[in-house]
Amino acid sequence: MTTLTPTPPATLGRSALVVPAKPSSWRRLTATIVVTVIVIVAFWSVDINWARLGSLPGEIVRYLWLMFANPNWDKIGEALLQTWRSVEMAWVGTVIGLVISLPLSFLAARGFAPAPARGALRLLFSVIRAVPEIIIAIAILSVTGLTPLTGALALAVNSVGTLGKWGYEAIEGVDPGPIEAVRAAGGSTPEVIRWGVWPQAMPDFVSFWLYRFEINVRASAILGLIGVGGIGDMLTSYTQYREWSTVGMLLLVVVVVTMSIDAVSGALRRRITEGASVRELDR
Repeated sequence: MTTLTPTPPATLGRSALVVPAKPSSWRRLTATIVVTVIVIVAFWSVDINWARLGSLPGEIVRYLWLMFANPNWDKIGEALLQTWRSVEMAWVGTVIGLVISLPLSFLAARGFAPAPARGALRLLFSVIRAVPEIIIAIAILSVTGLTPLTGALALAVNSVGTLGKWGYEAIEGVDPGPIEAVRAAGGSTPEVIRWGVWPQAMPDFVSFWLYRFEINVRASAILGLIGVGGIGDMLTSYTQYREWSTVGMLLLVVVVVTMSIDAVSGALRRRITEGASVRELDR
Protein backbone atom coordinates (compact mmCIF):
# COMPACT_ATOMS: atom_id res chain seq x y z
CA MET A 1 0.00 0.00 0.00
CA THR A 2 1.35 3.39 -0.98
CA THR A 3 1.76 5.95 1.79
CA LEU A 4 0.97 9.54 0.93
CA THR A 5 3.47 11.96 2.42
CA PRO A 6 2.06 15.45 3.10
CA THR A 7 3.81 18.21 1.25
CA PRO A 8 5.76 20.55 3.59
CA PRO A 9 4.60 24.17 3.62
CA ALA A 10 7.94 25.26 2.24
CA THR A 11 7.37 23.31 -0.96
CA LEU A 12 3.86 24.61 -1.66
CA GLY A 13 3.33 26.60 -4.82
CA ARG A 14 3.45 30.36 -4.76
CA SER A 15 -0.33 30.54 -5.48
CA ALA A 16 -1.11 28.79 -2.18
CA LEU A 17 0.60 31.55 -0.19
CA VAL A 18 -1.06 34.53 -1.83
CA VAL A 19 -1.60 37.31 0.70
CA PRO A 20 -4.44 39.80 0.07
CA ALA A 21 -3.20 43.16 -1.06
CA LYS A 22 -3.23 45.82 1.60
CA PRO A 23 -5.94 48.41 0.96
CA SER A 24 -4.62 51.65 -0.40
CA SER A 25 -4.61 54.17 2.44
CA TRP A 26 -4.50 57.24 0.17
CA ARG A 27 -7.73 56.23 -1.60
CA ARG A 28 -9.53 55.80 1.68
CA LEU A 29 -8.17 59.11 2.95
CA THR A 30 -9.19 60.90 -0.27
CA ALA A 31 -12.72 59.48 -0.11
CA THR A 32 -13.03 60.51 3.54
CA ILE A 33 -11.89 64.07 2.79
CA VAL A 34 -14.25 64.41 -0.19
CA VAL A 35 -17.26 63.16 1.79
CA THR A 36 -16.41 65.41 4.73
CA VAL A 37 -16.12 68.48 2.49
CA ILE A 38 -19.45 67.70 0.81
CA VAL A 39 -21.19 67.32 4.17
CA ILE A 40 -19.73 70.58 5.51
CA VAL A 41 -20.61 72.55 2.37
CA ALA A 42 -24.16 71.13 2.34
CA PHE A 43 -24.53 71.89 6.06
CA TRP A 44 -23.49 75.54 5.81
CA SER A 45 -25.25 76.24 2.50
CA VAL A 46 -28.68 75.60 4.05
CA ASP A 47 -30.36 78.84 5.02
CA ILE A 48 -31.18 78.12 8.67
CA ASN A 49 -31.92 80.66 11.36
CA TRP A 50 -29.76 79.13 14.07
CA ALA A 51 -30.99 81.64 16.65
CA ARG A 52 -34.44 80.01 16.60
CA LEU A 53 -33.15 76.57 17.55
CA GLY A 54 -33.26 77.50 21.20
CA SER A 55 -37.00 78.21 21.05
CA LEU A 56 -37.82 75.09 19.00
CA PRO A 57 -38.46 72.68 21.93
CA GLY A 58 -40.83 75.16 23.55
CA GLU A 59 -42.73 75.69 20.28
CA ILE A 60 -43.08 71.95 19.77
CA VAL A 61 -44.52 71.53 23.27
CA ARG A 62 -46.92 74.44 22.70
CA TYR A 63 -48.32 73.03 19.44
CA LEU A 64 -48.59 69.54 20.89
CA TRP A 65 -50.63 71.03 23.73
CA LEU A 66 -52.87 72.91 21.31
CA MET A 67 -53.51 69.75 19.25
CA PHE A 68 -53.86 67.06 21.91
CA ALA A 69 -54.89 68.76 25.15
CA ASN A 70 -58.54 68.88 24.06
CA PRO A 71 -59.07 67.29 20.60
CA ASN A 72 -62.21 68.31 18.74
CA TRP A 73 -64.17 65.07 18.26
CA ASP A 74 -67.05 66.80 16.46
CA LYS A 75 -65.45 65.97 13.09
CA ILE A 76 -64.71 62.31 13.88
CA GLY A 77 -67.34 61.05 11.42
CA GLU A 78 -65.93 63.03 8.52
CA ALA A 79 -62.39 62.10 9.55
CA LEU A 80 -63.20 58.38 9.45
CA LEU A 81 -64.88 58.78 6.06
CA GLN A 82 -61.89 60.60 4.59
CA THR A 83 -59.52 58.05 6.14
CA TRP A 84 -61.53 55.29 4.48
CA ARG A 85 -61.15 57.10 1.16
CA SER A 86 -57.39 57.24 1.70
CA VAL A 87 -57.35 53.49 2.39
CA GLU A 88 -59.42 52.90 -0.76
CA MET A 89 -56.97 55.02 -2.73
CA ALA A 90 -54.07 52.99 -1.36
CA TRP A 91 -55.81 49.67 -2.09
CA VAL A 92 -56.70 50.56 -5.69
CA GLY A 93 -53.18 51.84 -6.31
CA THR A 94 -51.67 48.66 -4.86
CA VAL A 95 -53.90 46.36 -6.94
CA ILE A 96 -53.16 48.23 -10.18
CA GLY A 97 -49.46 48.25 -9.35
CA LEU A 98 -49.25 44.51 -8.66
CA VAL A 99 -51.24 43.62 -11.79
CA ILE A 100 -48.81 45.61 -13.94
CA SER A 101 -45.62 44.71 -12.08
CA LEU A 102 -46.18 40.94 -11.91
CA PRO A 103 -45.57 40.17 -15.62
CA LEU A 104 -42.87 42.84 -15.81
CA SER A 105 -41.03 41.17 -12.94
CA PHE A 106 -40.68 37.97 -14.97
CA LEU A 107 -39.51 39.90 -18.02
CA ALA A 108 -36.88 41.66 -15.88
CA ALA A 109 -35.60 38.40 -14.35
CA ARG A 110 -32.71 36.43 -15.85
CA GLY A 111 -33.78 33.46 -17.93
CA PHE A 112 -37.15 34.78 -19.10
CA ALA A 113 -36.32 37.67 -21.44
CA PRO A 114 -33.42 38.94 -23.58
CA ALA A 115 -30.75 41.05 -21.88
CA PRO A 116 -31.80 44.35 -23.56
CA ALA A 117 -35.37 43.93 -22.33
CA ARG A 118 -34.17 43.12 -18.81
CA GLY A 119 -31.91 46.14 -18.75
CA ALA A 120 -34.63 48.47 -20.02
CA LEU A 121 -37.15 47.26 -17.45
CA ARG A 122 -34.69 47.48 -14.57
CA LEU A 123 -33.81 51.01 -15.61
CA LEU A 124 -37.52 51.85 -15.74
CA PHE A 125 -38.04 50.49 -12.23
CA SER A 126 -35.13 52.58 -10.95
CA VAL A 127 -36.44 55.76 -12.58
CA ILE A 128 -39.92 55.24 -11.15
CA ARG A 129 -38.56 54.62 -7.65
CA ALA A 130 -36.52 57.82 -7.86
CA VAL A 131 -39.64 59.98 -8.34
CA PRO A 132 -41.82 60.62 -5.23
CA GLU A 133 -45.53 59.83 -5.41
CA ILE A 134 -46.49 63.47 -4.97
CA ILE A 135 -44.50 64.48 -8.07
CA ILE A 136 -46.17 61.71 -10.09
CA ALA A 137 -49.58 62.90 -8.86
CA ILE A 138 -48.84 66.48 -9.95
CA ALA A 139 -47.91 65.18 -13.41
CA ILE A 140 -51.17 63.21 -13.63
CA LEU A 141 -53.30 66.15 -12.45
CA SER A 142 -53.54 67.63 -15.94
CA VAL A 143 -55.35 64.51 -17.15
CA THR A 144 -57.48 63.33 -14.23
CA GLY A 145 -57.88 66.49 -12.16
CA LEU A 146 -58.07 66.75 -8.37
CA THR A 147 -59.78 63.43 -7.71
CA PRO A 148 -58.95 60.32 -5.66
CA LEU A 149 -58.22 58.59 -8.97
CA THR A 150 -55.17 60.82 -9.33
CA GLY A 151 -53.81 59.63 -6.02
CA ALA A 152 -54.55 55.99 -6.82
CA LEU A 153 -52.78 56.21 -10.17
CA ALA A 154 -49.77 57.94 -8.62
CA LEU A 155 -49.52 55.19 -6.00
CA ALA A 156 -49.92 52.56 -8.74
CA VAL A 157 -47.07 53.99 -10.80
CA ASN A 158 -44.74 54.14 -7.82
CA SER A 159 -45.81 50.64 -6.77
CA VAL A 160 -44.77 49.30 -10.18
CA GLY A 161 -41.22 50.50 -9.61
CA THR A 162 -40.96 48.97 -6.15
CA LEU A 163 -42.85 45.73 -6.73
CA GLY A 164 -41.10 45.18 -10.05
CA LYS A 165 -37.67 45.31 -8.40
CA TRP A 166 -38.69 43.13 -5.46
CA GLY A 167 -40.37 40.72 -7.87
CA TYR A 168 -37.47 39.99 -10.19
CA GLU A 169 -35.12 39.66 -7.21
CA ALA A 170 -37.48 37.08 -5.69
CA ILE A 171 -37.68 35.19 -8.99
CA GLU A 172 -33.91 35.08 -9.38
CA GLY A 173 -33.56 33.86 -5.79
CA VAL A 174 -35.68 30.70 -6.16
CA ASP A 175 -34.21 27.19 -6.19
CA PRO A 176 -33.27 26.38 -9.81
CA GLY A 177 -33.93 22.65 -9.30
CA PRO A 178 -37.70 22.68 -9.97
CA ILE A 179 -37.17 25.00 -12.95
CA GLU A 180 -34.65 22.64 -14.50
CA ALA A 181 -36.95 19.67 -13.81
CA VAL A 182 -39.88 21.30 -15.63
CA ARG A 183 -37.68 22.24 -18.57
CA ALA A 184 -36.18 18.74 -18.71
CA ALA A 185 -39.72 17.35 -18.90
CA GLY A 186 -40.36 19.51 -21.98
CA GLY A 187 -42.31 22.25 -20.23
CA SER A 188 -42.89 25.57 -21.98
CA THR A 189 -42.05 28.95 -20.46
CA PRO A 190 -45.56 29.43 -18.99
CA GLU A 191 -45.35 25.94 -17.48
CA VAL A 192 -41.91 26.70 -16.04
CA ILE A 193 -43.35 29.83 -14.42
CA ARG A 194 -46.44 28.01 -13.15
CA TRP A 195 -44.76 24.90 -11.73
CA GLY A 196 -41.13 25.85 -11.27
CA VAL A 197 -41.13 29.47 -10.14
CA TRP A 198 -44.52 30.50 -8.79
CA PRO A 199 -44.86 27.91 -5.98
CA GLN A 200 -41.52 29.09 -4.58
CA ALA A 201 -41.88 32.83 -5.18
CA MET A 202 -45.55 33.22 -4.27
CA PRO A 203 -45.03 33.76 -0.49
CA ASP A 204 -42.48 36.50 -1.22
CA PHE A 205 -44.79 38.14 -3.75
CA VAL A 206 -47.76 38.20 -1.37
CA SER A 207 -45.56 39.54 1.41
CA PHE A 208 -44.29 42.29 -0.90
CA TRP A 209 -47.82 43.21 -1.95
CA LEU A 210 -49.01 43.53 1.64
CA TYR A 211 -45.98 45.60 2.61
CA ARG A 212 -46.49 47.88 -0.38
CA PHE A 213 -50.11 48.36 0.69
CA GLU A 214 -48.86 49.53 4.10
CA ILE A 215 -46.58 52.04 2.38
CA ASN A 216 -49.40 53.26 0.14
CA VAL A 217 -51.71 53.84 3.10
CA ARG A 218 -49.19 56.25 4.59
CA ALA A 219 -48.44 57.82 1.21
CA SER A 220 -52.14 58.39 0.50
CA ALA A 221 -52.34 60.75 3.47
CA ILE A 222 -49.45 62.77 2.02
CA LEU A 223 -51.06 62.89 -1.43
CA GLY A 224 -54.12 64.46 0.16
CA LEU A 225 -52.00 67.56 0.79
CA ILE A 226 -52.26 68.49 -2.92
CA GLY A 227 -56.05 68.17 -2.89
CA VAL A 228 -56.73 64.70 -4.31
CA GLY A 229 -58.97 63.81 -1.38
CA GLY A 230 -58.62 61.70 1.70
CA ILE A 231 -57.51 62.51 5.22
CA GLY A 232 -54.55 64.56 3.97
CA ASP A 233 -56.95 67.03 2.35
CA MET A 234 -58.68 67.57 5.70
CA LEU A 235 -55.34 67.99 7.46
CA THR A 236 -54.30 70.67 4.99
CA SER A 237 -57.56 72.58 5.33
CA TYR A 238 -57.69 72.63 9.12
CA THR A 239 -53.99 73.39 9.43
CA GLN A 240 -54.38 76.43 7.18
CA TYR A 241 -57.23 77.67 9.39
CA ARG A 242 -55.12 76.88 12.48
CA GLU A 243 -57.84 74.77 14.09
CA TRP A 244 -55.29 72.83 16.09
CA SER A 245 -57.76 70.85 18.18
CA THR A 246 -59.26 69.40 14.99
CA VAL A 247 -55.79 68.78 13.55
CA GLY A 248 -54.90 66.82 16.68
CA MET A 249 -58.00 64.66 16.32
CA LEU A 250 -57.18 63.99 12.66
CA LEU A 251 -53.63 62.99 13.53
CA LEU A 252 -54.90 60.59 16.18
CA VAL A 253 -57.23 58.97 13.63
CA VAL A 254 -54.42 58.65 11.10
CA VAL A 255 -52.06 57.10 13.65
CA VAL A 256 -54.62 54.60 14.96
CA VAL A 257 -55.82 53.51 11.50
CA THR A 258 -52.30 53.25 10.09
CA MET A 259 -51.02 51.25 13.06
CA SER A 260 -54.04 48.92 12.85
CA ILE A 261 -53.46 48.25 9.16
CA ASP A 262 -49.74 47.73 9.76
CA ALA A 263 -50.48 45.26 12.56
CA VAL A 264 -52.93 43.21 10.48
CA SER A 265 -50.71 43.28 7.40
CA GLY A 266 -47.64 42.37 9.44
CA ALA A 267 -49.44 39.41 11.00
CA LEU A 268 -50.51 38.17 7.58
CA ARG A 269 -46.99 38.54 6.20
CA ARG A 270 -45.51 36.63 9.12
CA ARG A 271 -48.09 33.88 8.70
CA ILE A 272 -47.29 33.58 5.00
CA THR A 273 -43.51 33.57 5.43
CA GLU A 274 -43.61 31.17 8.38
CA GLY A 275 -45.90 28.83 6.45
CA ALA A 276 -43.50 28.90 3.52
CA SER A 277 -40.59 28.08 5.83
CA VAL A 278 -42.46 25.12 7.33
CA ARG A 279 -43.23 23.76 3.86
CA GLU A 280 -39.55 24.04 2.94
CA LEU A 281 -38.59 22.05 6.05
CA ASP A 282 -41.19 19.38 5.27
CA ARG A 283 -39.50 18.75 1.95
